[in-house]
Amino acid sequence: MVAQRVHRHERQRADHRGIRPVIAPPYRLLFTDLRGDQVLDTLPVQGVALDDFIGKTGSMRGTVPIPNRKVADRARRALVPGRTGVWVERGREIWWGGILWTTSPSSDERGYLAVQVQCGGWESYLYRRHLHDTQEAVQVDQLDIARGLIDYVQNTPGGNIGITYDTHVSGVLRDRTYLRYDLPAVGDLLDDLAAVEDGFEWRIASYRDTDGRRVKRLQLGHPVIRAGTSEIVLTRPGPVLSYSWPTDATRKANAWQSRGASINTNQAADSFPLLSELLVDDTDIAAGWPRLDGTSDYTTVERQTTLDAHARADWTAARNPVQIPEVEVLLGGNITPALLGATVRIRIRDLWHPDTLDARFRVVGMSITPPERGRPETARLYLEVPE
Repeated sequence: MVAQRVHRHERQRADHRGIRPVIAPPYRLLFTDLRGDQVLDTLPVQGVALDDFIGKTGSMRGTVPIPNRKVADRARRALVPGRTGVWVERGREIWWGGILWTTSPSSDERGYLAVQVQCGGWESYLYRRHLHDTQEAVQVDQLDIARGLIDYVQNTPGGNIGITYDTHVSGVLRDRTYLRYDLPAVGDLLDDLAAVEDGFEWRIASYRDTDGRRVKRLQLGHPVIRAGTSEIVLTRPGPVLSYSWPTDATRKANAWQSRGASINTNQAADSFPLLSELLVDDTDIAAGWPRLDGTSDYTTVERQTTLDAHARADWTAARNPVQIPEVEVLLGGNITPALLGATVRIRIRDLWHPDTLDARFRVVGMSITPPERGRPETARLYLEVPE
């Protein structure tokens, strides 16, 4: 409150002198060399929008204005798609990090020049890296297998982009063989490993450590990524500005079977894929649901036990209609990207919830819209419905 009065007094004094006060933008973008993380430049960016998720690669986009030749020269040096790292700072905190993948210089009819930039989170790099050497793990903790894939990426010449990790384990041992002949993307291997029954979640977090260094940290959570210790309560009416509560049954399935690799020990015979056990939820059907079939493909899986574990995980995820609630709130205070993985308590009372919805949800995604003229700074939270 004291700070608000001081700022208001300074603004009134500036207005009295006929000077419009300059309000510093809350965000700053650092452009760095992807491999070495040396800062190349900081450039003003307009229309910044960013998002981050658990289980999905985040993104950032914005527009760099080019008012003169000096800025144009700086932008050409710093904005190199596929080679430039991007850190988004809010104050002294890192709120997002990733890789510049696309630039699009454009000029309008008045000669106004700007460069549109699109970036993907650090995870996007792992989908651009492929396995060129066979890797095998026998009764190895699944989190160690994941870290081994990161080591493979970063131990190749030119492949180290500075991803760090811790050494905790899940207690779940796996057998995995990744053949170089399949040329799989490392990001896809991590997704498949995480998606099996009793699997885990993964993401690469961006933050500044206690020594002020920028950090790209592989987060592994078994069975899920958890964050935060105190519960945040969001209410409507109240901090929740708006919400959306979709329910999608198009992917619901109470019967499931997965396909694996083609198995053929006799070259003269026809080749057929490995099939998982057929899983049917008899209780769901007895309760009145129609039979709804689902399937998934794992064309590189040759072990029956592994394929069955994938099928059970997919079946479990598909048995209920998908709900991904979204709430829009004002940014600030406890609402930061550090909420990913944290639990929030949502209370909504309106015509659709006359008895008041009061439930806990895990934050699995966040989309941030910075402030612009006449629009406050907001965040859209994507929530996981509790089981």
